[in-house]
Amino acid sequence: MSKGLFVIGTGTDVGKTYVTGLLLKYLRDSGYNACYFKAALSGAVKNPDGDLIPGDAVEVLSMANLDEDTDFVVPYVYETAVSPHLASRIEGHPVEMDVVRDAYNKVASKYDYVLMEGSGGIVCPIRYEGKDSKNNIMLEDIINELDLNVVLIADAGLGTINSIVTTYEYLKNRNITVCGIIMNNYKDEIMEKDNVLMVEHITGIPVIAKVYKNDENLSPLVDDKVLISYFK
Repeated sequence: MSKGLFVIGTGTDVGKTYVTGLLLKYLRDSGYNACYFKAALSGAVKNPDGDLIPGDAVEVLSMANLDEDTDFVVPYVYETAVSPHLASRIEGHPVEMDVVRDAYNKVASKYDYVLMEGSGGIVCPIRYEGKDSKNNIMLEDIINELDLNVVLIADAGLGTINSIVTTYEYLKNRNITVCGIIMNNYKDEIMEKDNVLMVEHITGIPVIAKVYKNDENLSPLVDDKVLISYFK
């Protein structure tokens, strides 16, 4: 069985999918047999045949030059561009934990390393059937079910200190290990340099990469062996 690493953003629209693609490309270019996985994807677009196209998966696989079937790496795909719990309430086909686990294990049996992308930020409902329902699934439940460490993606700009620290504290309080932080849309400016300094000081977690706008390759601040050590 392979090892996995969970990629999560501090929220929506921080470039999580883009950075995941760069990270997967870096690993594969470095010689690692790595693949992508995402439990549930919302906001898919229908092709002329009426099939849903999971755009995030297409983007990541394309960036990493990985020829893999999107149905294999994304078990749940919804058209409605909302959280998976609401998308499935609208469209049907709610997420089942055992389906996610089995789909993940199939990918893990084919590849040595699996880079798993989350949906939205950490407080993302994946399935919700009422306050006391045992069927409810939050994103953190999937991370714990698969027993994965986390890499946190954040926009490097204004407000990121609060976003990173609150996300980190939430994960820490649920015994989920954050191994590193990647700053997206980074610019060599005084505020963003200070943002790196402050989040490392407050959380004790290293910024392992800075991604500049339109970067086509990841240039990590740690070597590939350190990145691989985050996989669990």
